[in-house]
Amino acid sequence: MPAEVNLELTAAEREKILAHSAKFDPPGATAADGRRDLVGMSREELAIEMASIGEKPFRVKQIWHWIYHQGVTDFARMSTIAKPLQAKLAEKFMIGRPEAARVQTSSDGTRKFLFKFRDGQEAETVYIPDVEEDRGAVCISSQVGCTLSCRFCHTGTQTLVRNLGAPEIVGQFMAARDSYNEWPSPKGDTPRLLSTIVLMGMGEPLYNYANVAKAMKIVMDNEGIGLSRRRITLSTSGVVPMMDRAGAELGVCLAVSLHAVRDDLRDELVPLNRKYPISELLAACRRYPGASNARRITFEYVMLKGVNDSEADARELVRLIAGMPAKVNLIPFNPWPGTKYERSSRSAIDRFATIVNDAGYASPVRRPRGQDILAACGQLRTDGKRERASRDLDAAATD
Repeated sequence: MPAEVNLELTAAEREKILAHSAKFDPPGATAADGRRDLVGMSREELAIEMASIGEKPFRVKQIWHWIYHQGVTDFARMSTIAKPLQAKLAEKFMIGRPEAARVQTSSDGTRKFLFKFRDGQEAETVYIPDVEEDRGAVCISSQVGCTLSCRFCHTGTQTLVRNLGAPEIVGQFMAARDSYNEWPSPKGDTPRLLSTIVLMGMGEPLYNYANVAKAMKIVMDNEGIGLSRRRITLSTSGVVPMMDRAGAELGVCLAVSLHAVRDDLRDELVPLNRKYPISELLAACRRYPGASNARRITFEYVMLKGVNDSEADARELVRLIAGMPAKVNLIPFNPWPGTKYERSSRSAIDRFATIVNDAGYASPVRRPRGQDILAACGQLRTDGKRERASRDLDAAATD
């Protein structure tokens, strides 16, 4: 780690972020009838629950298999468990899923789910099928609303309501798989229709790190869903202290919402930059563990007409990421009602991409998907409201 990084300060800041994030945590995973949701529990928590009803530790492996490998939601379908225990489990526990309040399918095959949780709050999830192969990415939300207020992002116009819990984060992926009937979980080299997870939906994942990390550890467990870390991408706007922890504990692929190459412009587009400027963000990227030519860091760059799309911007971007195993996703801006920004022209995007490509960095232009159902990048939003007074997570983390 570079000498200029103050480890003590970083650790203290990380603890502030975690402590404040906890204030936005969801209600407990207990239904109105008193049953506890087993989805989202760690193996250790599940073992405690089994012990509480007098069951042996081996039950954990059985139940884990049925929930995360077979995808059952009914204890009566757990054929390796005797009926008396099935009944006891059904009395004490449940296997939850978020309610799909609305499901929309785009003309291009993209499917958007509006999931409603037990307290009535909602978040959106999108499945984006590959245009050439039978696979695709599930774009998962980590919060109801968002605290970052990125100027070009529709989600950023909705203030943070609350964090999503591990059951709700895992549940989005499981409910999407229900929709495509992809159970039991494919193993080994068996093709997966829902092949990757991208934490790029509503919210900033690193401002809900505890719940996101717990959920992803469940997803990566080889005896359940079994999705490898290279099939999971966490996208952040640059919560630098938490990037180090995510790299050390999860090691999933990293995507960074960059969108500007100068601090003055990024301060405007991504206000979090005022706390963690570009130099600190890129330093965190350079120390991210596991980054290599095989696992490059992805820089997301939304193309805004006359704002950040000049040839000079492209050359500065190349300078900033020089020597880093990276690629740049160029994202044509997806308009939404009330925005002041416009999409860069195709010629401007092509000129930008050529400069980045010629410098040796892949710079694919993301094809807009699901625009007819407002499912494209930066378009997700719900009508969730927060009852308690609004507090900006980023500002509070620096108090």
